[in-house]
Amino acid sequence: MRVALLGLGLIGGSVARALRANDDGWWVGAWTPSGNGPRLALDAGAIDAAFAHVPDLVREADVVVLAAPPLACVGLIGRLAGPWRDALRPGVTVTDVASTKAELERAARDSDLPWVGGHPMAGRETSGFEASDATLFHDRPWVITAAQCGGDPAAVEALARACGANAVHMEAARHDRLVAAISHLPLLTSVMLVESVTGLPGAQDKDWEAARALAAGGWRDTTRLARGDTAMGAEILATNADRVAERLRAYRARIDAWLELLEAPGGADPAAIRERLGAARDQLEG
Repeated sequence: MRVALLGLGLIGGSVARALRANDDGWWVGAWTPSGNGPRLALDAGAIDAAFAHVPDLVREADVVVLAAPPLACVGLIGRLAGPWRDALRPGVTVTDVASTKAELERAARDSDLPWVGGHPMAGRETSGFEASDATLFHDRPWVITAAQCGGDPAAVEALARACGANAVHMEAARHDRLVAAISHLPLLTSVMLVESVTGLPGAQDKDWEAARALAAGGWRDTTRLARGDTAMGAEILATNADRVAERLRAYRARIDAWLELLEAPGGADPAAIRERLGAARDQLEG
């Protein structure tokens, strides 16, 4: 099968490397606006060809993979359905690897583009082709949403399997609701933790420099997501804003409950705190 990657950062680059490691004869071409990623990938032997122009690339492809932030993917959908449509081969399927699905699905359906949404559930806070890894998707879920306008789910399933992932079929709206809880809310809470401890926005907390000198694994682990790609994070939150806001309200309710527990008349009750901590731990281990 012949795959065109529009974008070649961490996820797109990892798809390219995974397909190169697969021995089933996959052909991979790539394009990015700057051309830097494809040049690096070609030098590394991770792709078969680098292209300067999208129409030249997609003419070669059975599957076109949009490997860009969500809003950039929406823009690419518009071009593939518009000025680049004549370059698409008969029977092609366009898919993506973005972190939100409903807005992209809607754009593809409105544009009458043969579409099957996709989202490999794997990632890191690092970015760029240099961070890519052929094993990134091994044994991870790869969400596949409903076909639109003649897209072929089997083609996306084959792509996921070739990358070592497990295909999971799901409606786009349900996907966005679930990842708001387990991916997008964690990103936002990581950022809010940094803001609250360092004094942002506004003047720095006078204790921040001293606290940073003491910080160890707990701080590093809980702020890891705040170290990620800010452009990508902004587009993820913007395209899933309603679902994230719903989860954030539930999180705010938990903060209020903890404040009530910690500020109880007569002092905080260690037994009540231990019960709450234990309940959370049991949910994760269940």
